[in-house]
Amino acid sequence: MRDTKIVATLGPASTSEDVLREMIRAGVNVVRINFSHGSAQEHIDRVQMVRRISEEEGQHVGVLADLQGPKIRISKFANQHIMLANGVTFTFDIHADVLGDEFRVGLDFPDLIKDVVKDDILLLDDGKIRMRVLSVSEDKLECVVEQGGKLSDRKGINKLGGGLSAAALTAKDMADIITAAEFEADFLAVSFPKSKADMYMARELMRNAGGDALLIAKIERAEAIPNLIEILEASDGLMVARGDLAVEVGDAKVPALQKMMIRKAREMNKLSITATQMMESMITNYVPTRAEVSDVANAVLDGTDAVMLSAETAAGQFPVATVRTMAHICDEAEFSALVNLDRDLRDYVFSRVDESIAISAIFAAHHLKAKAIAVMTESGSTPLWMTRYNTNVPIYAFSKNIRTLRRLSLYREVTVMQQLETDMPPYEVAEKVSSILTRKGLVVKGDTIVITRGSTMGKSGTSDTMQIRKIGG
Repeated sequence: MRDTKIVATLGPASTSEDVLREMIRAGVNVVRINFSHGSAQEHIDRVQMVRRISEEEGQHVGVLADLQGPKIRISKFANQHIMLANGVTFTFDIHADVLGDEFRVGLDFPDLIKDVVKDDILLLDDGKIRMRVLSVSEDKLECVVEQGGKLSDRKGINKLGGGLSAAALTAKDMADIITAAEFEADFLAVSFPKSKADMYMARELMRNAGGDALLIAKIERAEAIPNLIEILEASDGLMVARGDLAVEVGDAKVPALQKMMIRKAREMNKLSITATQMMESMITNYVPTRAEVSDVANAVLDGTDAVMLSAETAAGQFPVATVRTMAHICDEAEFSALVNLDRDLRDYVFSRVDESIAISAIFAAHHLKAKAIAVMTESGSTPLWMTRYNTNVPIYAFSKNIRTLRRLSLYREVTVMQQLETDMPPYEVAEKVSSILTRKGLVVKGDTIVITRGSTMGKSGTSDTMQIRKIGG
């Protein structure tokens, strides 16, 4: 059973029924719906297909709705693109009412004028083009090109070091949250949050729309780094969004930031997703580079809950092979994951009964060399606590709540099992769980398993019982 989960973005290359089915069979646990592209109805139709195929395949595949956020872009050029030479002067004009040329272009975000000063560095097209601000007026930015190249219509702009004032949630995002609630998204990724207030607003909008998705904060602004703890406190997890983040803070800082963010998420009992260009070369090649293999493996060893594919599965030539290759890399990396449970739990302080049951279960399973931990869960809290520590003991989650099972699809080390009615007597629950694990070949006679449940079955936050059971004993 693979511990690390795979998130795959849907797009033109992966929305045929046959390809999507094969991707799920290859190891996709969560599909990403990218609101930067497509209509609301297209997204709804895709999610319906995911739900149907998942059920047919006997899988619980989660759905991550990813908001576009405030992409700050230039306007269009007369010839769709220009070539910028180093040293030339280039103007951004908020009042430009004509198509751009080699000397100027309009701005779709007029407030950029208020956010920059002389000598600020502007980065366009994910950092490929670099300009230094020469002067700022009421309606124009005069810049000098320090690193030129091809610049096309509608490319994005970042400021080195961050500091752009665009709000995290746009009018489009607010409309898309309603769509996400309509197709019952399991996770909502919020782009460019700068503070906890952005996450609180997104959660309120989601709840008002009737949804209950877990909130994932995409860390891609420089301003988010010093506010990371408060953003995490207001979220259910984070995404290490390495693209825009690297443009704002510099490529060299991202690896250390990635490790720090994943560590903080685990310490705070939050989820983590590592994203951007993980298998980029497989958009056009059947095999990844060795650097990409190391990148994925290092994220696994960092303890990320999930690794994410973007264009590789949305528009790439080999979406199924890419998923299969990523799954294999994760499997191999997990063999090297260290287990130091005694050290990790040495100073652990319990704050809740259900939390103490979760931690006691992994401790007992580790020392008794149990073959499985079976978790009866209503909200998913108990398995989440368990997965913050490496144990090498598989965790199998059962719930009567289908929404909970789909959320668990993102949790590291958790294998989502099936809906299980929880109004039966406790001894029947243990017998049923043991029978299911045995029938699936996950345990055999004589194996020890650990079972956690609540004395009030079917109610969130009531896990108060741990049972150690020998199969066939």
